[in-house]
Amino acid sequence: MLMPKKVKYRKQQRGRMAGKAWRGSELAFGDYGLKAMRCGWVTDRQIEAARVAMTRFIKRGGKVWIRLFPDKPITKKPAETRMGKGKGAPEQWVAVIRPGKILFEMEGVPRDIAGQAMKLAAAKMPIPCKMVARPVLA
Repeated sequence: MLMPKKVKYRKQQRGRMAGKAWRGSELAFGDYGLKAMRCGWVTDRQIEAARVAMTRFIKRGGKVWIRLFPDKPITKKPAETRMGKGKGAPEQWVAVIRPGKILFEMEGVPRDIAGQAMKLAAAKMPIPCKMVARPVLA
């Protein structure tokens, strides 16, 4: 699973998810990308599930880039614990996603194969996504 090697603070507050993604909203590496249409949290397990689904479908042909990284710790208190006694222990890592962010990129495969692979990856995401492609130069 993806997670930071080291963080300055072990626990973070939840924060806000207002606004659009200005950085990371255009294709930078590949020919096809998966773009987030709404804001939300994507966990390390969801990122890995999407990556596995895509790479299996393209049969390890082409190249896949992961454009998001889970660097926010999410804490949970144990089940059946009374209120109070402080904040829970870090449980998992999430990436904060804003609308317009490119989540994955791909190149080296035909458009129809890339589209189906991105559709499989989008099914693993907790937010609606769409496929985007680099404009064809005539």
